[in-house]
Amino acid sequence: MTHKATKVVIITEKLIFDGVTTIIEEAGATGYTMVAAGGKGSRGVRASGRASVVDAFTNVKIEVICSTHEMANEIADRVAERYFTNYSGITYLEEVEVLRERKFHK
Repeated sequence: MTHKATKVVIITEKLIFDGVTTIIEEAGATGYTMVAAGGKGSRGVRASGRASVVDAFTNVKIEVICSTHEMANEIADRVAERYFTNYSGITYLEEVEVLRERKFHK
């Protein structure tokens, strides 16, 4: 049986990864997934498949499954307020259905 949850997707610079994951953990999320990301946006092209001069300037995609929509909004708002004035990034929320609902509660 599936259960409703909210997924937060944050695509941003690897340089701020530790700060973003601290916000995620402080909000009460039980975990996250991070993968290398590339693409084109308002700040130009970022490739994920090619070597970068400085690894910290590559992009990452962080996904978080939240047990409540309120938790997801808190994470998205805090990340945007703290980082997106000075760093590239985008955040969006998706309504999802998950198995094993207990994995997403502390």
